Amino acid sequence: MDDAKKVSVNNEEVVYRLEDKPPFFETVILSIQHMLAMFVGIITPPLIIAGVAGLNPVETGYFVSMALIISGVTSFMQAKKIGPLGVGMLAVQGTSFTFVPMAIVAANVGGLPLVLGMALITSPVEMILSRFLTQTRKIFPPVVSGTVVMLIGLGLIQTAVNDIGGGVGATDWGSVPNLLMALFVLIVIAIAHIYGKGIIKAGAVAIGLVVGYLLAIPLGMVDFAPVAESGWITAPIPFKYGLSIKWSLILPWILAYIITTVETVGDLTAIAEVSGEPVEGKVHDERLKRGVLTDGVGSALAAVFNTLPNTTFSQNIGVIQLSKVASKVVGVGVAIVLMLLGFFPKIGALVSVMPKPVLGGATIALFGMVATSGMRIALRGGLTDKKMFILAISLALGLGVTFRPDIVNQLPEWMAIIFSSNITVGALTAIVLNLLMPEPKNKKKNQ
Repeated sequence: MDDAKKVSVNNEEVVYRLEDKPPFFETVILSIQHMLAMFVGIITPPLIIAGVAGLNPVETGYFVSMALIISGVTSFMQAKKIGPLGVGMLAVQGTSFTFVPMAIVAANVGGLPLVLGMALITSPVEMILSRFLTQTRKIFPPVVSGTVVMLIGLGLIQTAVNDIGGGVGATDWGSVPNLLMALFVLIVIAIAHIYGKGIIKAGAVAIGLVVGYLLAIPLGMVDFAPVAESGWITAPIPFKYGLSIKWSLILPWILAYIITTVETVGDLTAIAEVSGEPVEGKVHDERLKRGVLTDGVGSALAAVFNTLPNTTFSQNIGVIQLSKVASKVVGVGVAIVLMLLGFFPKIGALVSVMPKPVLGGATIALFGMVATSGMRIALRGGLTDKKMFILAISLALGLGVTFRPDIVNQLPEWMAIIFSSNITVGALTAIVLNLLMPEPKNKKKNQ
């Protein structure tokens, strides 16, 4: 290997930098490795929302296929830089969990058209924020954004438990076979995560899903009829399910895009750091603006083509660290792999018939990880009395609404809809407390 291609990053060497071009076969392997690390994160949100919206298996397969295609398109934009879009780094995009709670509410109220309409009408928020990143970070410091991410993970655990039981409305809900299947998947994930190394450890959730799925087949838990009914090629159709808007739901969606902006800034900074690129100065600031703008445009594109908003994925940062490859050519390769998977609906259909207990066993771990990642964000720089108080009150009120959403039923309808969202309640509480509470006297020492 040419030593000129190597650069020290955290006392380790990046084998291929941004502009380097790995050999074709190596690029293919690395692209598939990145895809495996992010695949579960891409398909899980559409599977959850499809279930809430009442989509049949064929429609669910199409919904998943669109998520894969749009993730590929937006990842391509990030890697290649098209006009004002893209960072020119190995920054891959995928369906964002941040939007799942508000999408569940929208799906219950107005089905998939309302989910897509709300995602589209609020996507300019992130595009606008890409021009005001400094101000955004002041309003949403780590303790605020981390609190919101924790509430997202904790709030979604109920959805995972429903799937563990067999899915909402299942006649065998909570049966012993369902519980044992979910437990088996969780055990596989734990073994892969604890004892695995490299891609095995990074892809523990995906491994649990695949092993659980394969076991479910001989147990008669999988109906492959929808797979046989699905076509061979997916044709993306703009506005296939239509759009609708409900203004009383808009605040949680705006908050979600703000949180996504803050997360993307952190992810892109981490990607630059592990890639041996500058993490401050004009070059980095310009990358952040382009990356966040691409997030917003990609989310609008996702709504147009019938799927959920996109964001920069953080789990792939670990793959860059593992492989020591930061080449943007690999980013293009990941994009192509994702698009190819999406264009073949048989793949989406295979995913759509996955037994609910298998999905639940994986997502209970995934959502727990989301919650703990939020905790890590919130505690960045150490735990102060101010942070502890903000976390305590915001989590208590947010989870209180999660447990008893009917507590706001006596409020005016528009207020009841807004404050029935645990994300809205927790985020607003954290923002207000952060702005009102004085900084600790030993701030410099603790932060």
